[in-house]
Amino acid sequence: MNKIKATAIAHPNIALIKYWGKRNDELKIPTVSSISVTLDNLYTKTTVEFNEKFEEDKFSLNDKTVTGGVVLKRVIELLDLIRKHSKKNQFAKVVSENNFPDAAGLASSSSAFAALTMAGCNAIGYGINKKEMSIIARQGSGSACRSIFGGFVEWKKGKKDDGTDSFAEQIADEKHWEDFRIIVLIVNPKEKKIKSTEGMKISVNSSELYEAWIKASENDAGKIKQYLLEKNLTETGKIAEQNCLRMHSVMISSDPSLIYWNPETVTLIDKIQAMQSNGLDLHFTIDAGPNIKIICQEKDVEKILNCLEQAPFIHDFVVCSPGKGAEIVDDHLF
Repeated sequence: MNKIKATAIAHPNIALIKYWGKRNDELKIPTVSSISVTLDNLYTKTTVEFNEKFEEDKFSLNDKTVTGGVVLKRVIELLDLIRKHSKKNQFAKVVSENNFPDAAGLASSSSAFAALTMAGCNAIGYGINKKEMSIIARQGSGSACRSIFGGFVEWKKGKKDDGTDSFAEQIADEKHWEDFRIIVLIVNPKEKKIKSTEGMKISVNSSELYEAWIKASENDAGKIKQYLLEKNLTETGKIAEQNCLRMHSVMISSDPSLIYWNPETVTLIDKIQAMQSNGLDLHFTIDAGPNIKIICQEKDVEKILNCLEQAPFIHDFVVCSPGKGAEIVDDHLF
């Protein structure tokens, strides 16, 4: 093999049943199963080339060369994993771009490592199915395993110590619930101070609410799957909202306390609750960041956005439908 290049596009996902904490940090095996929706309109595009002439791995993100730090380390570790499984040892050049802010509570790592996994496996000629690919992607970023699939996806926590039964599985594809919408409200596009990886360790080790959250999440996951299949927005949204609030209770009760919200986040929650009181069927979910995602139906999007017009602190918004899973494309980034 001299050189082979491949490019993949993957979409971020938003967890309706959250992932927060691992039982194995190295293999990124979660303490609870999680359920998400893959989003269209937002994406990471990544080109990978393995070449015998390369003397080291190189990575650039959004037109900037990454020369050190945690991100480069995680990219190289995933490339090492792909090389190990494929029994090949060429170094790689990786070029990646996002069309949305990095690390601002928008699940940028989910699409990033899903795209890297799919492009990397294809570039090196390692032919595996999506389930196996999700296991590799998981070891780059836990939530990335869910972005391998489109539509509504469950990441099974598994029971084995080696993580071979902790993988993603599609519940329903992107065409199952065509009027389902997520409105991503960006109130702060900056990177968060404490990354999710570090925040999870803090919560697992210090929050007295953590064990109760695990039990509640297992119950939530069982219920929400049925409501997703029934396309029941009210019950789906209620469970997602409560699951999110319980996760943030765990974060806040950690030591040190993890408060990812800002005043604008709380103001938006208040506005959403006012709309709920007025009969609109909408719900919210928030990941490790200040940005809010509204869960609603297509018919209510315009009405919701009109109600939010008086919120000047909304930096931007994106309306998303259920999106496709990671896929190989022909147009390379280099």
